[in-house]
Amino acid sequence: MKPSGEILPPDDPRLADQAGGWRSAYLHVPFCEEVCPYCDFAVVAGRDQLASRYGKALVAEIRSAPDWGPLDAVNFGGGTPSRMAPELLERILQELSSRFGIRRGAEVSLEANPEDWTLQKAESLVTAGFNRVSLGAQSFDTEVLSYLGRRHTPARIGRAVTVARKAGFVSVNLDLIMGSPPESPSSWTGTLRKAMETDPDHLSTYSLTVEPGTVLWKRVRAGACPPDPDRQAERWEEADRESARAGLVRYEISNAARLGHPCRYNLSVWGQGEYLGFGNGAHSFRDGRRWENLRGLDRYLDAVESGRSPNHRFELIEGWSAETERVLLGIRRTAGVRIGRAGEALWKSARGRELRRAGVIGLHEGRLVVERPLLTDEVSRAILSMPPPENAELGKVFAPES
Repeated sequence: MKPSGEILPPDDPRLADQAGGWRSAYLHVPFCEEVCPYCDFAVVAGRDQLASRYGKALVAEIRSAPDWGPLDAVNFGGGTPSRMAPELLERILQELSSRFGIRRGAEVSLEANPEDWTLQKAESLVTAGFNRVSLGAQSFDTEVLSYLGRRHTPARIGRAVTVARKAGFVSVNLDLIMGSPPESPSSWTGTLRKAMETDPDHLSTYSLTVEPGTVLWKRVRAGACPPDPDRQAERWEEADRESARAGLVRYEISNAARLGHPCRYNLSVWGQGEYLGFGNGAHSFRDGRRWENLRGLDRYLDAVESGRSPNHRFELIEGWSAETERVLLGIRRTAGVRIGRAGEALWKSARGRELRRAGVIGLHEGRLVVERPLLTDEVSRAILSMPPPENAELGKVFAPES
């Protein structure tokens, strides 16, 4: 999975710049045993019987895609991609390789849940060509896991990592969710300690958010206690310290990795690299255009099986819109982003001067860097509030081509 040549540290600006030239593919697999209360993704529960049909639709969509490639990263997300049969995932990978080409040493990743992760499945996936797995650990506290609607036990997480190693996965990531109401400071400390004991190559830590329409959102509206942002900030700071102590380098606000193990797919997206998305609800970005697929599983299947494109919304990203988006994505990275027009406009603005005086943003060798990562959203709001230059080209949304 590691690229040839010099292996750069995860937070190296040169790696951040290289990633903008990578090409990636995202494959959405919507199937779950049950939908987690905080999840607002395009997922379905109890419909695994459609997996074979859905896999054929993915293959058909890949075949109909325009010439492109080769791929530097492939990411199967969801949902729970590991709920699909390994031979079906292998067939999809083969189609990607045939249609676009997959570079030697490319990252080929999938998400999996600890509760149904077996050695037989893991070995089959490695044989199929996967080399990275992201395990949805979320917490090592049973009360927190219950609150989050997760079925696995803390012990199952450690076994899942061991299984991945034994099967031959080159890189193993753990996903953690911080700041849920039942999580105490000692609980989070314990989760971090136990996570580090598994010796992951990569760690992703996300704050629990209340997304409209989710079960969690309905609970909060009915009077349940919402996550506390101040406590989440404290959890993030502890995770940052413990990750560094364990030899993991933070290269993006929510992600830390060992040398040679940053997520290439995510690095590419944050660097405005091009990617094609396949499956219901998947997004794509190519040639300055972004589009999304039909979100509903049945509508997606109906479109593909009828020979129609599942794309239903296009957005042209050009001029000032592209420049602004470049900075918004880039400031999430520890390496920051080349300052450019939008970064310079922020730097010189009244709000930018306030952020500079407060030590929130800095300029290092021509790169705009957020010095206080917990205030990244504040910097993003400042960028979005800037008026575009006079006569600037702006992006636009348009209907699918007939």
